[in-house]
Amino acid sequence: MSKLTHVDEQGRARMVDTSEKPITTRRAIASARVLMSTATVDAIRKQTTPKGDPLETARLAGIVAAKRTADLIPLCHPLPLTHVEVRAELVDEGVRLEAEVTTRAQTGVEMEALTAVSVAALTIYDMCKALDKSMTISEVQLEMKTGGKSGDYRREANQPGTS
Repeated sequence: MSKLTHVDEQGRARMVDTSEKPITTRRAIASARVLMSTATVDAIRKQTTPKGDPLETARLAGIVAAKRTADLIPLCHPLPLTHVEVRAELVDEGVRLEAEVTTRAQTGVEMEALTAVSVAALTIYDMCKALDKSMTISEVQLEMKTGGKSGDYRREANQPGTS
C-alpha cells in the first residue's frame, strides 16, 4: 500500500471519507473464547453464578457494544446496523462467543462484530470473576466478512492471524 488511508498529509490520524463509496450490504462474523475452570463452567450450567445468568447478560452486552463501536474506536464510522446477533455457548473449557452483524452502508462491520464479542467476553469475566479470577479471554478473531471493495473473507481459507 503506497498511501495510508487513515493518515492526512500532516501525518495526523483521520476518519476516511466514505461519501463517494456505494452503499452495499455488508456482513461480518467474529468469535472469541473465555476459558475457565471446570467449577465455573459447572456453576454456569447449574445457574448458580453470583450475578445471575452470564450468557444472557453477555449476549445483550455484545449487542449494545456493536451499536456503540464508533463511540469506542476513534476512526470507526457510526453505522446503521440492520442486524446484530450474539451467540454464547457453554462448552467444556468455558464459553464460546460469536457475533454476527449486518448493515447496508458505505463501510464494513468487522469492527462492530469484533467489539461485540470482545465486550461479551469481558461481561462473562465480570459475571464470573467472583468464582474464577484466572479466566482467560482468547481467540478474538474475524471469522468472515462479505461486501465492500476488498471482497469477501473467510478464516477457513487462511492460516490463523494472516490474511
